Amino acid sequence: MGRTVPSYRQALETEINRWEGFRKALRGKELEAFDKMMNACRMSASAGGNATRPILTEAMFMSILLNQQKEFMEIKESLERLEKHLRQT
Repeated sequence: MGRTVPSYRQALETEINRWEGFRKALRGKELEAFDKMMNACRMSASAGGNATRPILTEAMFMSILLNQQKEFMEIKESLERLEKHLRQT
């Protein structure tokens, strides 16, 4: 018997493809940022599938926010290490 409900990963790729028109209108850094956000969704696909949210974009947005928070924390840690190093010199 076949599956009647697509997997989260399949549904995610379908949703990302629906944004192709939007993506085509972007240039330069905006296009790069958009692709990075969609890749963040792909990287968190297991978590998104486990979230069992009825609206796919909720899990997508949480994946994007999680990725941005992680990057923010890494930048903050780098700045703290740099400040510590500067104080020691």
